Amino acid sequence: MKINRLIWLEDIVEKLIWKHNVEEQEVIEVLENKPIFQYKEKGYKSGEDVYAAFGKTNTNRFLSIFFVYTQDKRAIIVSARDMSAKERKKYVR
Repeated sequence: MKINRLIWLEDIVEKLIWKHNVEEQEVIEVLENKPIFQYKEKGYKSGEDVYAAFGKTNTNRFLSIFFVYTQDKRAIIVSARDMSAKERKKYVR
């Protein structure tokens, strides 16, 4: 999956920090470090679906990133958090 640009919504960035303790830079690192992408659900707009990216930061923190992938290959970040035990087990295989 090719992502040309990340779109950050201010309220989402704030939520990532206060609720999940995830910084913008960590999201960027995961997406640059060859994550595993997974389709999650159909989006509200035609051609814009929700995906997850599972990967590691440069400091080996395992994160799950959720985003809307647009037709012009942009990723609108919706959430990011530490991987669950189940996700991590599947990821490290």
